[in-house]
Amino acid sequence: MVLVYAESPKGKFKKAAYEAVTYGVKTAQVMGTECVALTLGAVDDAGVLGTYGAAKVLNVANDNLNNFDSQTFTAIIAGVAQQVGAKVIIMNHSSSGKSLLGRLAARLDAGSVSGVKSVPTVDGGFKVKRNVFSGKAIAEYEINSDVKVLSLMGNALPPEEVGAPVAVETINADGPAGRVKVKEVKVEEGIVPLPEAELVVSAGRGMKAPENWGIIDELAKELGATTACSRPVADTGWRPHHEHVGQTGVAIRPNLYIAAGISGAIQHLAGVNSSKVIVVINKDPEAPFFKAADYGVCADLFDVVPALTAAFKKYKANN
Repeated sequence: MVLVYAESPKGKFKKAAYEAVTYGVKTAQVMGTECVALTLGAVDDAGVLGTYGAAKVLNVANDNLNNFDSQTFTAIIAGVAQQVGAKVIIMNHSSSGKSLLGRLAARLDAGSVSGVKSVPTVDGGFKVKRNVFSGKAIAEYEINSDVKVLSLMGNALPPEEVGAPVAVETINADGPAGRVKVKEVKVEEGIVPLPEAELVVSAGRGMKAPENWGIIDELAKELGATTACSRPVADTGWRPHHEHVGQTGVAIRPNLYIAAGISGAIQHLAGVNSSKVIVVINKDPEAPFFKAADYGVCADLFDVVPALTAAFKKYKANN
């Protein structure tokens, strides 16, 4: 059996949860078994996970699980996995997933691979692939343990609606009381998180000053994109650190990544080179980013970005 832990911050699913279930279903198919989804705490409409192929949806109902605590969640997920006889446990490669992966592997005496990007193969052994060396290469890992634990990179595959909603079954599992007391949670509302974003508009020091960022925000608004920035921009306080993409920031895999005024140092490329399409706007013809770009515009971003925004506005008005 394949068990997928479906994250539900504030009791609601995001696209990443549907991606994880879709990946779990595809993994179960190659193994000749079924995929079961697990939710923790109070969750709105958990049965919708059946739409993405989950044969069952299990829920551990406990008010102590409404806020994430890695030790408590690890014990609960491991307990459920043992109850249902799961051989593969899957979660998102999110901040929560990163906290759980190693703990679950240790508790279940399981082999683990983080940030996988493709469905496992089982001919000649259970094998999965992930990016290594800052995305410059792809490594294949073979897991020989009886139980396997995997975390899935965001946007590695699109969610697929292949079923129908199912009834949610309550399951009991014991775990230690959390050591962390959550007093307040502040979350950006109405913005797709960078790891989940399909469209990203990013900018760097070529913006010259933080007050010029309005043209980036306007382009992002027209595209329905999430905004991002390079590390120097975040370090100088022009933009919040959660927007920093790169080797030391957030690694992203959007369908479209537009970079304006970013030179394209190797540290930045490490976090964005898995983007399906990269568009670079830079007036320096020697900017390294052009070598990684699918499309490049060698011109002043203060001319190009407003022109792009105007073109998208015109297109949307006529279609």
